[in-house]
Amino acid sequence: MKYTKLPNTDIKVSKICLGTMTWGKQNTQEEGFEQMDYALEQGVNFFDTAELYAVPATPETYGTTETIIGNWFKKTGNRDKVVLASKIAGPGPYTAHIRKNGLAKEAIIEAVEGSLKRLQTDYIDLYQLHWPERGVNCFGTRDYPYKTSNEEAENHVEILETLDDLIKQGKIRQIGLSNETPWGTMQYLQAAKELNLPRMATIQNSYSLIHRSYEYGMSEVSMRENIGLLAYSPLAQGVLSGKYLRGQKPADARGIIYPNYITRYQTGASEQAVLKYEEIALKNKLSLTELSLAYINQLPFVTGNIIGASKMSQLKENIGSINIDLSEEILAEIEAVHKLIPNPAP
Repeated sequence: MKYTKLPNTDIKVSKICLGTMTWGKQNTQEEGFEQMDYALEQGVNFFDTAELYAVPATPETYGTTETIIGNWFKKTGNRDKVVLASKIAGPGPYTAHIRKNGLAKEAIIEAVEGSLKRLQTDYIDLYQLHWPERGVNCFGTRDYPYKTSNEEAENHVEILETLDDLIKQGKIRQIGLSNETPWGTMQYLQAAKELNLPRMATIQNSYSLIHRSYEYGMSEVSMRENIGLLAYSPLAQGVLSGKYLRGQKPADARGIIYPNYITRYQTGASEQAVLKYEEIALKNKLSLTELSLAYINQLPFVTGNIIGASKMSQLKENIGSINIDLSEEILAEIEAVHKLIPNPAP
Protein backbone atom coordinates (compact mmCIF):
# COMPACT_ATOMS: atom_id res chain seq x y z
CA MET A 1 0.00 0.00 0.00
CA LYS A 2 1.04 3.60 -0.56
CA TYR A 3 0.33 6.26 2.04
CA THR A 4 0.02 9.99 2.28
CA LYS A 5 -1.26 12.39 4.92
CA LEU A 6 -4.41 14.42 5.18
CA PRO A 7 -3.14 17.86 4.14
CA ASN A 8 -1.81 20.06 6.94
CA THR A 9 -2.15 17.21 9.45
CA ASP A 10 -0.09 14.31 10.75
CA ILE A 11 -2.87 11.80 9.98
CA LYS A 12 -1.44 9.03 7.77
CA VAL A 13 -3.93 7.57 5.28
CA SER A 14 -3.76 4.92 2.59
CA LYS A 15 -3.97 6.30 -0.97
CA ILE A 16 -6.77 3.79 -1.54
CA CYS A 17 -9.83 4.67 0.53
CA LEU A 18 -12.56 2.10 1.13
CA GLY A 19 -15.99 3.35 0.04
CA THR A 20 -18.98 1.84 1.81
CA MET A 21 -22.24 3.14 0.32
CA THR A 22 -23.55 -0.26 -0.85
CA TRP A 23 -23.49 -1.83 2.60
CA GLY A 24 -26.99 -2.22 3.94
CA LYS A 25 -28.65 -2.21 0.52
CA GLN A 26 -26.70 -4.03 -2.17
CA ASN A 27 -24.41 -5.72 0.37
CA THR A 28 -25.22 -7.41 3.66
CA GLN A 29 -23.52 -6.69 6.97
CA GLU A 30 -21.53 -9.92 6.64
CA GLU A 31 -20.25 -8.82 3.23
CA GLY A 32 -19.34 -5.42 4.62
CA PHE A 33 -17.39 -7.13 7.42
CA GLU A 34 -15.54 -9.24 4.84
CA GLN A 35 -14.61 -6.16 2.82
CA MET A 36 -13.31 -4.30 5.86
CA ASP A 37 -11.31 -7.31 7.02
CA TYR A 38 -9.67 -7.72 3.62
CA ALA A 39 -9.03 -4.02 3.10
CA LEU A 40 -7.32 -3.68 6.47
CA GLU A 41 -5.19 -6.75 5.74
CA GLN A 42 -4.03 -5.08 2.51
CA GLY A 43 -2.99 -1.92 4.32
CA VAL A 44 -6.08 0.17 3.62
CA ASN A 45 -6.58 2.20 6.79
CA PHE A 46 -8.90 4.89 5.35
CA PHE A 47 -12.68 4.24 5.30
CA ASP A 48 -15.30 6.67 3.99
CA THR A 49 -19.00 6.62 4.84
CA ALA A 50 -21.94 9.01 5.38
CA GLU A 51 -25.06 9.30 7.46
CA LEU A 52 -27.04 9.14 4.18
CA TYR A 53 -25.83 5.63 3.29
CA ALA A 54 -26.85 3.07 2.14
CA VAL A 55 -27.59 4.33 -1.38
CA PRO A 56 -30.22 4.63 -2.85
CA ALA A 57 -31.20 6.85 0.05
CA THR A 58 -34.47 5.92 1.73
CA PRO A 59 -35.89 6.32 5.23
CA GLU A 60 -35.49 2.56 5.68
CA THR A 61 -31.78 2.50 4.81
CA TYR A 62 -30.77 5.77 6.50
CA GLY A 63 -27.72 5.20 8.69
CA THR A 64 -27.44 1.46 8.00
CA THR A 65 -23.91 1.68 6.58
CA GLU A 66 -22.62 3.53 9.63
CA THR A 67 -24.34 0.93 11.81
CA ILE A 68 -22.57 -1.88 9.98
CA ILE A 69 -19.20 -0.19 10.46
CA GLY A 70 -19.97 0.39 14.13
CA ASN A 71 -20.86 -3.26 14.59
CA TRP A 72 -17.54 -4.23 12.94
CA PHE A 73 -15.63 -1.94 15.30
CA LYS A 74 -17.40 -3.57 18.25
CA LYS A 75 -16.69 -7.08 16.98
CA THR A 76 -13.05 -6.59 16.00
CA GLY A 77 -11.80 -3.78 18.23
CA ASN A 78 -10.19 -2.22 15.16
CA ARG A 79 -11.34 1.36 15.64
CA ASP A 80 -7.81 2.60 16.37
CA LYS A 81 -6.51 1.04 13.13
CA VAL A 82 -8.87 3.03 10.90
CA VAL A 83 -8.94 6.66 9.79
CA LEU A 84 -12.70 7.12 9.60
CA ALA A 85 -14.46 9.69 7.42
CA SER A 86 -18.17 10.44 7.44
CA LYS A 87 -20.49 13.16 6.13
CA ILE A 88 -23.55 15.21 7.01
CA ALA A 89 -26.25 15.10 4.32
CA GLY A 90 -27.11 18.34 2.60
CA PRO A 91 -30.67 19.58 2.03
CA GLY A 92 -32.87 18.45 -0.83
CA PRO A 93 -35.89 16.37 -1.83
CA TYR A 94 -34.02 13.08 -1.41
CA THR A 95 -33.00 13.86 2.17
CA ALA A 96 -36.26 15.26 3.54
CA HIS A 97 -36.52 12.13 5.69
CA ILE A 98 -33.29 13.07 7.48
CA ARG A 99 -33.83 16.72 8.46
CA LYS A 100 -35.10 19.98 7.04
CA ASN A 101 -32.66 22.55 8.44
CA GLY A 102 -29.78 21.92 6.05
CA LEU A 103 -26.38 22.79 7.50
CA ALA A 104 -27.60 24.92 10.41
CA LYS A 105 -25.71 24.68 13.70
CA GLU A 106 -28.26 22.40 15.36
CA ALA A 107 -28.34 20.16 12.27
CA ILE A 108 -24.58 19.62 12.32
CA ILE A 109 -24.58 18.80 16.03
CA GLU A 110 -27.49 16.39 15.58
CA ALA A 111 -25.80 14.71 12.62
CA VAL A 112 -22.47 14.23 14.41
CA GLU A 113 -24.12 12.82 17.52
CA GLY A 114 -26.17 10.40 15.42
CA SER A 115 -23.15 9.21 13.46
CA LEU A 116 -21.07 8.70 16.60
CA LYS A 117 -23.81 6.56 18.11
CA ARG A 118 -24.24 4.40 15.00
CA LEU A 119 -20.49 4.07 14.48
CA GLN A 120 -19.99 3.13 18.15
CA THR A 121 -17.04 5.49 18.49
CA ASP A 122 -16.15 8.63 20.41
CA TYR A 123 -14.70 10.49 17.45
CA ILE A 124 -14.70 10.81 13.65
CA ASP A 125 -11.32 11.50 12.03
CA LEU A 126 -12.61 13.45 9.03
CA TYR A 127 -16.07 15.01 9.02
CA GLN A 128 -17.33 16.31 5.67
CA LEU A 129 -20.21 18.39 4.33
CA HIS A 130 -21.78 16.02 1.79
CA TRP A 131 -22.94 18.82 -0.52
CA PRO A 132 -23.67 22.57 -0.26
CA GLU A 133 -26.99 24.17 0.59
CA ARG A 134 -26.86 26.31 -2.54
CA GLY A 135 -27.30 24.97 -6.04
CA VAL A 136 -24.06 23.75 -7.66
CA ASN A 137 -23.17 21.74 -10.74
CA CYS A 138 -22.78 18.24 -9.36
CA PHE A 139 -24.65 14.91 -9.50
CA GLY A 140 -24.94 15.03 -13.28
CA THR A 141 -25.48 18.77 -13.69
CA ARG A 142 -22.79 19.81 -16.16
CA ASP A 143 -23.12 23.60 -16.00
CA TYR A 144 -23.81 26.06 -13.18
CA PRO A 145 -27.58 25.99 -12.40
CA TYR A 146 -27.96 29.77 -12.21
CA LYS A 147 -31.75 29.64 -12.70
CA THR A 148 -32.35 27.38 -9.72
CA SER A 149 -29.40 28.21 -7.49
CA ASN A 150 -30.30 29.67 -4.13
CA GLU A 151 -29.90 33.43 -3.90
CA GLU A 152 -27.92 33.11 -0.67
CA ALA A 153 -25.15 30.67 0.07
CA GLU A 154 -24.75 28.76 3.32
CA ASN A 155 -23.36 30.54 6.36
CA HIS A 156 -19.71 29.51 6.06
CA VAL A 157 -18.68 31.15 9.31
CA GLU A 158 -21.44 29.57 11.41
CA ILE A 159 -20.61 26.16 9.94
CA LEU A 160 -16.92 26.52 10.73
CA GLU A 161 -17.65 27.80 14.24
CA THR A 162 -19.90 24.81 14.89
CA LEU A 163 -17.29 22.37 13.58
CA ASP A 164 -14.67 24.14 15.70
CA ASP A 165 -16.73 23.50 18.83
CA LEU A 166 -17.04 19.82 17.90
CA ILE A 167 -13.28 19.59 17.35
CA LYS A 168 -12.64 21.16 20.76
CA GLN A 169 -15.00 18.59 22.28
CA GLY A 170 -12.95 15.80 20.66
CA LYS A 171 -15.87 14.50 18.61
CA ILE A 172 -14.22 15.18 15.25
CA ARG A 173 -10.54 15.68 14.35
CA GLN A 174 -10.46 17.22 10.88
CA ILE A 175 -13.02 18.61 8.44
CA GLY A 176 -13.61 18.44 4.71
CA LEU A 177 -15.92 19.36 1.87
CA SER A 178 -17.69 17.33 -0.80
CA ASN A 179 -19.29 18.20 -4.13
CA GLU A 180 -17.94 21.74 -3.79
CA THR A 181 -16.84 24.37 -6.30
CA PRO A 182 -13.73 26.59 -6.36
CA TRP A 183 -15.80 29.54 -5.06
CA GLY A 184 -17.27 27.59 -2.16
CA THR A 185 -13.93 26.05 -1.26
CA MET A 186 -12.20 29.43 -1.17
CA GLN A 187 -15.00 30.89 0.98
CA TYR A 188 -14.27 28.27 3.64
CA LEU A 189 -10.50 28.65 3.37
CA GLN A 190 -10.67 32.44 3.57
CA ALA A 191 -13.03 32.41 6.56
CA ALA A 192 -10.80 29.92 8.37
CA LYS A 193 -7.73 32.08 7.79
CA GLU A 194 -9.32 35.39 8.73
CA LEU A 195 -11.14 34.14 11.83
CA ASN A 196 -8.66 31.50 13.04
CA LEU A 197 -11.16 28.70 12.52
CA PRO A 198 -10.54 25.07 11.43
CA ARG A 199 -9.30 24.63 7.90
CA MET A 200 -10.84 22.21 5.40
CA ALA A 201 -8.31 19.44 4.79
CA THR A 202 -9.95 17.64 1.87
CA ILE A 203 -12.64 17.86 -0.76
CA GLN A 204 -14.51 14.78 -1.98
CA ASN A 205 -15.61 15.30 -5.58
CA SER A 206 -16.30 13.03 -8.51
CA TYR A 207 -13.29 12.26 -10.71
CA SER A 208 -12.68 9.64 -13.38
CA LEU A 209 -11.19 9.27 -16.84
CA ILE A 210 -14.53 10.31 -18.34
CA HIS A 211 -15.24 13.06 -15.80
CA ARG A 212 -12.16 15.25 -15.25
CA SER A 213 -13.92 18.59 -14.83
CA TYR A 214 -12.26 18.87 -11.39
CA GLU A 215 -9.28 20.10 -13.40
CA TYR A 216 -11.20 23.18 -14.60
CA GLY A 217 -10.45 25.05 -11.39
CA MET A 218 -10.45 22.76 -8.41
CA SER A 219 -7.14 21.05 -9.15
CA GLU A 220 -5.36 24.40 -8.94
CA VAL A 221 -7.12 25.16 -5.64
CA SER A 222 -6.05 21.72 -4.38
CA MET A 223 -2.41 22.25 -5.20
CA ARG A 224 -2.00 25.93 -4.31
CA GLU A 225 -4.11 25.79 -1.14
CA ASN A 226 -3.10 22.25 -0.11
CA ILE A 227 -6.60 20.78 0.09
CA GLY A 228 -6.53 17.19 -1.13
CA LEU A 229 -9.01 15.55 -3.48
CA LEU A 230 -10.77 12.41 -2.32
CA ALA A 231 -11.90 11.13 -5.71
CA TYR A 232 -15.26 9.37 -5.70
CA SER A 233 -16.80 7.32 -8.52
CA PRO A 234 -13.31 6.71 -10.00
CA LEU A 235 -14.84 3.95 -12.15
CA ALA A 236 -17.86 6.09 -13.08
CA GLN A 237 -20.27 3.78 -11.24
CA GLY A 238 -18.72 0.76 -12.98
CA VAL A 239 -18.80 2.16 -16.51
CA LEU A 240 -14.98 2.25 -16.53
CA SER A 241 -14.81 -1.43 -15.63
CA GLY A 242 -16.09 -2.12 -19.14
CA LYS A 243 -18.95 -4.32 -17.96
CA TYR A 244 -21.57 -2.25 -19.80
CA LEU A 245 -19.68 -1.98 -23.09
CA ARG A 246 -21.20 -3.24 -26.34
CA GLY A 247 -24.68 -3.46 -24.91
CA GLN A 248 -23.82 -5.73 -21.99
CA LYS A 249 -26.36 -5.70 -19.14
CA PRO A 250 -25.11 -7.89 -16.28
CA ALA A 251 -28.18 -8.61 -14.15
CA ASP A 252 -26.44 -8.13 -10.80
CA ALA A 253 -24.65 -4.90 -11.74
CA ARG A 254 -25.49 -1.73 -9.84
CA GLY A 255 -26.20 0.15 -13.06
CA ILE A 256 -28.87 -2.37 -14.01
CA ILE A 257 -30.42 -2.59 -10.55
CA TYR A 258 -30.34 1.21 -10.08
CA PRO A 259 -30.09 2.67 -13.60
CA ASN A 260 -30.56 6.29 -12.47
CA TYR A 261 -27.12 6.26 -10.90
CA ILE A 262 -25.19 5.59 -14.10
CA THR A 263 -27.25 7.52 -16.66
CA ARG A 264 -24.89 10.50 -16.54
CA TYR A 265 -21.93 8.25 -17.28
CA GLN A 266 -23.49 6.48 -20.29
CA THR A 267 -23.59 9.09 -23.02
CA GLY A 268 -22.69 8.09 -26.56
CA ALA A 269 -19.41 9.95 -26.26
CA SER A 270 -18.67 8.13 -23.00
CA GLU A 271 -18.87 4.75 -24.67
CA GLN A 272 -16.52 5.91 -27.42
CA ALA A 273 -14.02 7.12 -24.84
CA VAL A 274 -14.29 3.99 -22.71
CA LEU A 275 -13.66 1.80 -25.77
CA LYS A 276 -10.48 3.77 -26.48
CA TYR A 277 -9.31 3.48 -22.87
CA GLU A 278 -10.03 -0.24 -23.00
CA GLU A 279 -7.82 -0.49 -26.07
CA ILE A 280 -4.97 1.23 -24.23
CA ALA A 281 -5.41 -1.09 -21.24
CA LEU A 282 -5.45 -4.30 -23.27
CA LYS A 283 -2.43 -3.23 -25.32
CA ASN A 284 -0.51 -2.80 -22.06
CA LYS A 285 -1.76 -6.02 -20.45
CA LEU A 286 -3.92 -4.21 -17.93
CA SER A 287 -7.62 -4.41 -17.20
CA LEU A 288 -9.67 -1.30 -17.89
CA THR A 289 -10.31 -1.06 -14.14
CA GLU A 290 -6.58 -1.14 -13.37
CA LEU A 291 -5.84 1.55 -15.94
CA SER A 292 -8.66 3.81 -14.70
CA LEU A 293 -7.71 3.58 -11.04
CA ALA A 294 -3.94 3.69 -11.53
CA TYR A 295 -4.33 6.95 -13.45
CA ILE A 296 -6.03 8.59 -10.47
CA ASN A 297 -3.63 7.11 -7.93
CA GLN A 298 -0.70 9.00 -9.49
CA LEU A 299 -2.27 12.47 -9.69
CA PRO A 300 -0.47 15.07 -7.51
CA PHE A 301 -3.66 16.68 -6.18
CA VAL A 302 -5.24 13.37 -5.06
CA THR A 303 -5.07 12.45 -1.37
CA GLY A 304 -7.33 9.41 -1.62
CA ASN A 305 -8.96 7.30 -4.33
CA ILE A 306 -12.32 6.08 -2.98
CA ILE A 307 -13.01 2.63 -4.37
CA GLY A 308 -16.24 0.74 -3.81
CA ALA A 309 -17.22 -2.80 -4.66
CA SER A 310 -20.20 -5.08 -4.28
CA LYS A 311 -18.09 -8.21 -4.85
CA MET A 312 -14.83 -9.34 -3.30
CA SER A 313 -13.28 -9.96 -6.70
CA GLN A 314 -13.90 -6.30 -7.57
CA LEU A 315 -12.48 -5.13 -4.24
CA LYS A 316 -9.28 -7.13 -4.73
CA GLU A 317 -8.74 -5.71 -8.22
CA ASN A 318 -9.48 -2.17 -7.05
CA ILE A 319 -7.05 -2.31 -4.12
CA GLY A 320 -4.44 -3.99 -6.29
CA SER A 321 -4.38 -0.98 -8.61
CA ILE A 322 -2.10 0.77 -6.11
CA ASN A 323 0.75 -1.48 -7.29
CA ILE A 324 0.49 -0.33 -10.93
CA ASP A 325 2.64 2.52 -12.18
CA LEU A 326 1.66 3.87 -15.58
CA SER A 327 4.50 4.73 -17.94
CA GLU A 328 4.85 8.10 -19.62
CA GLU A 329 3.85 6.44 -22.89
CA ILE A 330 0.58 5.15 -21.40
CA LEU A 331 -0.15 8.52 -19.82
CA ALA A 332 0.39 10.19 -23.18
CA GLU A 333 -2.08 7.79 -24.82
CA ILE A 334 -4.65 8.59 -22.13
CA GLU A 335 -4.20 12.31 -22.71
CA ALA A 336 -4.67 11.82 -26.45
CA VAL A 337 -8.08 10.24 -25.83
CA HIS A 338 -8.99 12.98 -23.38
CA LYS A 339 -8.07 15.62 -25.96
CA LEU A 340 -10.25 13.90 -28.54
CA ILE A 341 -13.24 13.23 -26.21
CA PRO A 342 -12.92 15.55 -23.19
CA ASN A 343 -15.18 14.92 -20.18
CA PRO A 344 -18.03 13.10 -21.94
CA ALA A 345 -19.78 12.38 -18.62
CA PRO A 346 -20.72 15.44 -16.52
